[in-house]
Amino acid sequence: MTASVTALARPRSALAWLALAAGVLAPLPGAGVVGAAAVFAAIILGWRDLRRMARVIFVLVVVAAVLALPDGPAVLIDAADAMTRLTALILTVMLLSSVLGRFPDLGRISGSLFAGRPLGRYFSLSLGTAFLSVPLNFGSVGVVGALVGGRISERGDSAVTRNAARATLRGFGASPICSPLSISVVVTLTFLPDLPGWQLIACSLPLALLYLLGGALLRDPEPAAADGEPAPSTGWAPWLRFAAVIAAICAATFGLSGLAGLSYSRAVTLSCLATVVLGLLVERWRGHRPSLPSLAPVTNELVIVGGSAFLGALVSTFAARGLGADFVLPVWGYPLAALLVPWLFFVAGLVGFNPIVTGALVGGVLAPIWPQGAALGLALAMVCGWGVTIAGTPYSANALLLERLTGYPARVGALRWNWPLSAAALLVAGGLGALLTLLLAPAG
Repeated sequence: MTASVTALARPRSALAWLALAAGVLAPLPGAGVVGAAAVFAAIILGWRDLRRMARVIFVLVVVAAVLALPDGPAVLIDAADAMTRLTALILTVMLLSSVLGRFPDLGRISGSLFAGRPLGRYFSLSLGTAFLSVPLNFGSVGVVGALVGGRISERGDSAVTRNAARATLRGFGASPICSPLSISVVVTLTFLPDLPGWQLIACSLPLALLYLLGGALLRDPEPAAADGEPAPSTGWAPWLRFAAVIAAICAATFGLSGLAGLSYSRAVTLSCLATVVLGLLVERWRGHRPSLPSLAPVTNELVIVGGSAFLGALVSTFAARGLGADFVLPVWGYPLAALLVPWLFFVAGLVGFNPIVTGALVGGVLAPIWPQGAALGLALAMVCGWGVTIAGTPYSANALLLERLTGYPARVGALRWNWPLSAAALLVAGGLGALLTLLLAPAG
């Protein structure tokens, strides 16, 4: 069985690369269909490697596609286009993480995060993880979590390491709330295309910082002698270089989406892909032989991201057909929905649903009927619920990765240690989303 799986690795990787190429060439006629077909073929070849939830999503995709057949091919083509766009996005982000993860600056930055006294160290780890998460996604948890695991191996479990694990999870949870390159922001703006990305980031960034500041109050007491390591003499240069890369990607994204008129997902894909190419050129200039990773192991991501995009597009169609074009909620219904959206993300996460699935379903149902001009309330509720869910529920990929690196069970690290912070954050996010919806919705 192992031999057959290995033999299929090369065609699976080739199909994933084909889907990426189709996503980059999305404006060309038929590119979306070609990309979706490549994704479906890669998923079928990698069926043995799929997790249970990924298999459930794939079955739902097939069922939804069959139910959509009476609506004609245009509906399925639109869903295929959505699948290809988001598949290209997640593959590009993973390539970016792989290329940037080999840069020496990353080791210097991560090595400096344990320096300082307890409170300063907490903020260093939480803000540092959030910062690294912008280009590295959950690769940042692997980088910082490995440091925490190494500290546990050397000195054993302590309040220092437990607080470091808390800071790592919370720092990564802040990223989907405010990162311009996060899947959460891209999915949200895909369903709410009239909302400027900078407007969402401007409102969500203070909430992400408030989330991390609140987490500083919910730590284990550390002994006064539990000072961190002396700060390595790396200076600010590695931080500034890494920040410059992030700033360039974000500037290119906002420029392509705001000035060039590209969709937000396509703008992120092209910006990240350009950075990958430049990173490979820099490696070659330094005398290293640049290499790209195989995309064969990403089958689960193809199902979860691409399948959720496909489902979201079809759910929008089903919702419009079932509710009717003139369907509206009562005036009080929209603020109530915004209030409940973050909790829906969290409860779904507690039973194992990836926030991408929840976001696709929520966006597919609510975005078409949301009041014009009040999209910010729904978007803020979605990204905040998304971030709190991946930091505070035990089935998220980052919580499971941290469990593997540190030995702290995901149910303890994500749920038990974080539930007071999660509850407070969900209340604030839902309340603010409801208030913005109430204030921004057209009168009458």
